[in-house]
Amino acid sequence: MTTVRIPEHWPVTEEQARAVQDELRERVILDEPGPPPGTGHVTGVDVAYDDERDVVAAAAVVLDASNLEVLAEATAVGRVSFPYVPGLLAFREIPTVLAALDALPLPPGLVVCDGYGLAHPRRFGLASHLGVLTGLPTIGVAKNPFTFAYDDPDTPRGSGSALLAGSEEVGRALRTREAVKPVFVSVGHRVTLDGACAHTLALTPAYRLPETTRRADALCRKALRETCRPV
Repeated sequence: MTTVRIPEHWPVTEEQARAVQDELRERVILDEPGPPPGTGHVTGVDVAYDDERDVVAAAAVVLDASNLEVLAEATAVGRVSFPYVPGLLAFREIPTVLAALDALPLPPGLVVCDGYGLAHPRRFGLASHLGVLTGLPTIGVAKNPFTFAYDDPDTPRGSGSALLAGSEEVGRALRTREAVKPVFVSVGHRVTLDGACAHTLALTPAYRLPETTRRADALCRKALRETCRPV
C-alpha cells in the first residue's frame, strides 16, 4: 500500500479548482476509437472515504479484458485533498488514484472510473481528468445520471438512450442487465461513446456494474478498513 501526500500547489479553493478544469478540459481527446473491447488490459479505479479521520483510500485493479481475471492490484491511502463540492469531486480523489495506478506492476490499458467523464456540469469529470493527466484511455460508468435527463432504455440488455444536457448528448444510459436500472456511461479520454458502451457491456457479464468497478470497490474498502483499524 502506498501512502500519499497532497501535492504541492494543489487547489484549495473552488475558484482554483475550476480554473484547473478549464485548462485541462482543452486537452481531452474525443476522436480516437480506443482499444477494442475484450482485448489487452482493463483497469478499474475506485475510492473509499473515512471523513471523520480525513482519510481516502484508492484501489486500482487490472483485469485481462478477454476473460476478466485479475492480473494485478494496488492501493494507496492519503488525506482527503479537497472539500466536498459537487462537480469538483475529482480533486478529492486524483492524488490517491494516481498513486494506486503508479504502483501497478502492469500497464493499466483502458481505465474505468466509477463516475463521470463528459457527463459532468463542466464536461470534465474524474474520467476525463484522469485521462488527461495520465494519457490513458478512460471511461466513466456511473450509478446515477447526475443532473442530466434521459429516457428509460428498452428492457433488453444492451439497450441504451441518450444522456442529455439540453440537446447535447453527454453520455448514455445503458442497460447492462435485462429489466434492471441502467448505468450511465460517458467518455473520459481517447475513447468514443460507442466504444465506451461496448467496453461496459463486455465488463458486465453477470452484474449491473462492471467487474472493474466491483473489484476496485471491494479492494479500496478493504484498504480503508485496514488503515483505520484501531491499534
